[in-house]
This record gives sequence, C-alpha cells and structure tokens, in this order.
Amino acid sequence: MKIATFNINGIKARIDALPRWLDAAQPDVALLQEIKSVDENFPAEVLEERGYNVHTHGQKSFNGVAILSKLPLEDVTCGLPGDDADEQARYIEATVMGEHTAVRLCGLYLPNGNPVPGPKYDYKLAWMERLRQRAMTLLAEETPFLMAGDYNIIPQAEDAKRPDAWREDALFRLESRTAYRRLLNLGLTEAFRARTHGPGHYSFWDYQAGAWNRDDGIRIDHFLMSPACADMMTACQIDKQVRGEEKPSDHVPVWVDLAA
Repeated sequence: MKIATFNINGIKARIDALPRWLDAAQPDVALLQEIKSVDENFPAEVLEERGYNVHTHGQKSFNGVAILSKLPLEDVTCGLPGDDADEQARYIEATVMGEHTAVRLCGLYLPNGNPVPGPKYDYKLAWMERLRQRAMTLLAEETPFLMAGDYNIIPQAEDAKRPDAWREDALFRLESRTAYRRLLNLGLTEAFRARTHGPGHYSFWDYQAGAWNRDDGIRIDHFLMSPACADMMTACQIDKQVRGEEKPSDHVPVWVDLAA
C-alpha cells in the first residue's frame, strides 16, 4: 500500500500538476494539504476519473485537507479533537482497508505559527498538544495508525540547508521542536529518518530568492507512525523531482510503502 502526503498549495493552481504526479507515482492513497477550496468547489471529478475516492475538509482561500484513495475508506472524520471552537480546516481521518490490515490515516496541516511570539504561535503549540492527545488515544486503542502531512516543523539542524536562518522561526524554535519530540516520545517512528540519514534531504523550497535552484530547502513534511504501522513499512521516499516540473507547489510529495 503506497501512501503519500503532498501539500499542493492550492488545488486551482495545481489542477494540472496534481493529476500529472498521481499518474506518474500511482499512490493508493494521497493525503493533501492546503487545498484552499471549500468542499463544494473542489474539482473531484478529475481525480475520480483516475479511480480515487475523494474526501475533503475544505475552507475558503486558506488551509483545507483531503484524502484521495483507490482503496476502501471507512469512518471518515474531520477536525482535530480537543477544541470545538477551532474552525480552521487542518485535519482529516479515515481508516483505509489494506489486503491484510486496516490502518487509521490522520492527514494534517499543522499551523505555521509565525510571527513569534504571538497568538498564532500559541495556537500552533496548543494544536500540537491536541495532536499528541489524539495520538495517545489511538495508541491506547492499539490501532495501527500514521499521522502524515505538512508539520511546519524542522526537526533537526540537518533538515535545513541553512539552519541558522531559521533559529527564531516558528518552524525551528526550541518550543516547536520540543513539542514534536514529545509526539515521537510516545513511541512513534518518523518514517523518513528511520530509513535515510544525513543532511541534504528537503521537502520544501520557497518560491523566493532562487531557493530551488540553490537547493536551499527544509524538510517539514513527515510521516509519524505507530509501532504496528512502522513494522509494516518497506520504503519511504521524497519525490524531489516534482519541484522542478511546471507550475510546482513549493512542497513535494513524500510517500511510504506499507505491507498492509
């Protein structure tokens, strides 16, 4: 089962690029972030033509997440538990049925948090604590699960070409990385680093200042997996080449293969 995460930075802007990548990569499931569309305006038809069931949790002009799946999905839910007043469309869950095992998918678009300090950063840290609580619940249920998406977290210095430039940014501040580490310390596995070590691996390059041409990137798109899910992993890769194609997102897809 090939499961990908991809921040597409606007479905309207990526209406050609997204299907092109789907045709080339052939993921069984794709978790999308920043669709920037209300549900009723999301162009599901072009994806359904490719065999995908489409579920969206949208918001006008901002945020928005989606699940595309060629495999059966059950119990699709929207919104991260823990704050009924939170209206931002950043989280979607579903259970995907593999050949042998069901896996709970948690697709997320974690808040950016800038500027620091301020209410946006407070919201980011509170959101991360809600995510940790959700992971604890799923672990207690012994449900094989993964939490994948744009975390807006640079976990370590090696995950940035120029880490010093990010020291006081919400993506790399100590409080952000500590909150991320608290998630991992529940017993979760970060898929990419479980298989690939060392610097030079990025999933985001800013549109400004020639970042792509200078490979001035950061790695902020992650898969965190429960022990039962991590045991099924056979591969994890970043599709870096997608950033060099026509009208790209500033993110690229990351994917895992599960023997599920």
